[in-house]
Amino acid sequence: MDENKRILDGLMKAMQAEVDGHNFYKMAANSADDEKGKEVFMALAQDEVEHYMFLKAQYDSYLKNGKADMTAVLGNPSADAEGSIFSDSFRSRIKEAHLEMTALSIGVQLEESAIKFYRAEAEAVSDPAVKEFYNELAAWEENHHRRLLKQQQELTEDYWHAGGFYPF
Repeated sequence: MDENKRILDGLMKAMQAEVDGHNFYKMAANSADDEKGKEVFMALAQDEVEHYMFLKAQYDSYLKNGKADMTAVLGNPSADAEGSIFSDSFRSRIKEAHLEMTALSIGVQLEESAIKFYRAEAEAVSDPAVKEFYNELAAWEENHHRRLLKQQQELTEDYWHAGGFYPF
């Protein structure tokens, strides 16, 4: 497969993954009981839209010109990797927080998958512009991953204990 075709295929897969991520985070936001959680999940959903639009610009440019669109920009990630996802009162309701805990778990997996995909695509192509934007996308996803994982790690033991299914 020639590199141009590989890049186009990779961009199509990346766009689909961003659509899937957007839909998941939007569903999580619409289903969460915690208002702060809703806001954070909606911000993550919006980041996925921005990623998609960037990838679409790259796809269209490669399709038309055979090169990256150097005018397309990603901006800055909205998710602060250090901030809590849920409100302070969330822990008091953690026994019933099945959806939120599941959303954290799935989000962590989605972000890990995206990081691996973007890093692999960056390694597989020789075009420096493509390498750069895939690495930039991986950095965005790493920020999302850190935030979700940190929150999951902080809450898992409380969730297990409250639910009576602590594994040890």
